[in-house]
Parts: sequence; C-alpha cells; structure tokens
Amino acid sequence: MSEYRKIEDGKAEISVTVDGEKWNDARKKAFNKLARSLSLKGFRKGQVPPSLAAKHISDAEVNYEAANSITNETFDEVLKEHGVELIDKASLELKELDNDKVSMLFTCPIKPDVKLGDYSSVRYEVENVEVTDEEIEKEISRVLERKADLELKEDGEVENGDTAVIDFEGFRDGVPFEGGKAENCDLVIGSNSFIPGFEEQLIGMKPEEEKEIDVTFPENYHVEDLKGAATKFKVKVHEIKKKVLPELNDEFVKELKIDNVNTVEEYKNHLKEQNLSAKKKEAESAAEEALLDKFTETCEVNVPQVMIDDEVDRMFQDQAQRLMYQGISMEQYQKIIGQNNDEMKKVLEPMALRRVKTSLCLEALAAKEKIEAGYDDIAKHYEEMADMYKMDIEEIKKYVSEDSVREDLKLSKAIDFLKNNK
Repeated sequence: MSEYRKIEDGKAEISVTVDGEKWNDARKKAFNKLARSLSLKGFRKGQVPPSLAAKHISDAEVNYEAANSITNETFDEVLKEHGVELIDKASLELKELDNDKVSMLFTCPIKPDVKLGDYSSVRYEVENVEVTDEEIEKEISRVLERKADLELKEDGEVENGDTAVIDFEGFRDGVPFEGGKAENCDLVIGSNSFIPGFEEQLIGMKPEEEKEIDVTFPENYHVEDLKGAATKFKVKVHEIKKKVLPELNDEFVKELKIDNVNTVEEYKNHLKEQNLSAKKKEAESAAEEALLDKFTETCEVNVPQVMIDDEVDRMFQDQAQRLMYQGISMEQYQKIIGQNNDEMKKVLEPMALRRVKTSLCLEALAAKEKIEAGYDDIAKHYEEMADMYKMDIEEIKKYVSEDSVREDLKLSKAIDFLKNNK
C-alpha cells in the first residue's frame, strides 16, 4: 500500500509499506545472499549451512539487505501507480524496518504547479507581408554576383569589390607573429573578412606594388596576445581581378535549371512567390512566439532551477552537434567567441527558462482543456517522420518513443487551441 501527497510546490512524498509475502520473500533472498558471502573457518565461502549461517547473520543485516534489494522496484511501482514524473533524483528515508515490514518515505522533486490566468483574450495575430519589386531586384543582383566571373585586370588599381591576390606578413613591435603570414591569398575587397582597416588600405594599389599598412586588432579578437594590438603588415599585390556580371536574359534563366522557369519574367515571379512564402513563414513564427509570450504572462509558475539546468544542457549539446556537422569542434568555436562552457551556458539560461515555462504552461492548458493526442495523430506523425528521414517506422520507434511523440503532439495541439482562440 502506498500514499501520495504534495508537501509543497514542486515536491511530493510517497509513503509505502512492504509486508506479508513480498517482504518475507525479500528477506529470504537477502539472507541467502548474505549467507553466500559468509566466510567461516572450516567452510568454503558460500558453503556455510543455513542453520549455522543464521547464527552469524543478524535480523538487522537481513532486513537492511532486503530493503535495499526491493527499493528500486518498489519506487518504480509507486511512481507508475500515482503517475509521478520526476524532475530530479528522489530521496529515501526508512521509517520502519523490522522482520514484519519495511516502511519507506520517498521525497520526490516533481513539476511545479501552474496557475493558469485568463488566456481568453490572447490572440494570434500574423502580420501582413508583401514582396516589393525592389526586393526582387536586390535578390537578382545577389544571384548575378554569385554567378559572376573573375577577369584579370591588366592595368588599373585595386577597387572596392575587386579580388586582390596578395602576400602579407604581420609584425608586432617589429617581430613577426604566429598566423600573420600568407602567400597568394585571394582577398575580396569590401568583404570585411580581414582585420578592420586592412582591406581599405589596399585600395589604389597596383599589380606588383608593395606597401606597409598599420592596423589595430579588435579588443575582442580570439587570440589573446593580439587583442587590441597595434601591428604593421607588409603587403604585396600580385594580381587584381574584377567581377564580370552575367547578363540577365532568358538564356541565363534557363542555365539556373528551375522547374517551369524559362524566362526572365517567370524567374521574377518565381522569386516573388519564394520570398513571399518565406516572409509568411517568418511572420507566422514571430506571431506564434508573441502568442506564447502573451499566454505565459497570464500564468503563474515557479520554475525549478534543475529544470532550467537540464534544458540548458540539452541546448548546449544541440549546439555542439550542429557545430560538429559544420566541421567545427566546440573547442574551436569557444576560442572564436572567447567563452568557456560555463559562460556559454549562462548565456543560454534566459532562453532555457522561457522554453521550460512555456512547456509547463502549455501542459497545464492541455490538462484543463482536455487536449490529447490520439492513436491516429501519433500514427500520422510517425508516417511523416518516416517519409522525411526515409526510414522504416519501426526503426524510428527505436529512437523516438510513443510517449515523447504523444507529449509533443499534445503541446502542439495546445498551441493550435490558442491560435484558434476567438
């Protein structure tokens, strides 16, 4: 028998007594285990007769071993019985322990209570969006820039937008510094890919011209020794290449190989539809974020730090995985941004708090409005995942449990409920 009660916000107690046949069986197994480890003169370990072992093993030892052996099983049973979801490790206190029974008291950290406010006035308002001709022209210009060829400038000098092929070597206090030298380096002038002030000082240089330029590294530069350092670079320009943009015509459009797009006019319409779709998605996403912010503002909940910390850890691991896919290690990334693990996690805390609070409030809304995800919803979700990842549904189920899908869909349905709130 067990009894569940909340003792304060975010904490509950479960008291349970194990007695009768179950306790007797546990004591027998405990005695046998202790007997097998008993060493007595004249007997091999584990070969001591039970009657003799009983004289050397106390009831207290048996009871403690029995209680220890059934704790996890008992705890799992009472959690399931009362539908308790832990947010951190529980603690155990043995209230009674004798030959007849064991009484346990589990103190469980649980999700905090959420007090829902008046969410009836919360509205989902999507901003109207449009795509202008000017935006389309800018998009076309970017495409033409990407498709541009580089043509060698036989004469002339470095101009903004040109690609200069250069040698350079950097010095600090007259001494070369590590990583400050390169040969035949392609540098797009105006790309701001070098230290501020470097590219501008190359403008006006001619092929085979050499020059010394002075630059100061930023205070937030990722190399500690160079932060804010005044340096001098010796630079030599080998070649200058200028961009030659392709002509926007039907032939150029056909080379882009876009389905059912063969003319300039069709291309512009295609870009307009594409950009309008992207803007609508952005507007819908922004409207949903605003909706959830307004909704959570109507709720009262004290988010435990452990839930925030867990979410921060998940976000940190997700970020590390994304970097890995890009071929960047976390150590490399941290050198670039000048932060360690703790500093990065500190930055993530506000977003983690928002995520956890939003999730808790949506769960409370789903419970109040009796919002559930049914079998058909779950089956459809698995089908969509299988199609997206080109995997068998049963294979996906090995990695994504039905319980997690059910909870995700329930929260999604709660958001839809708020969106349709009139």
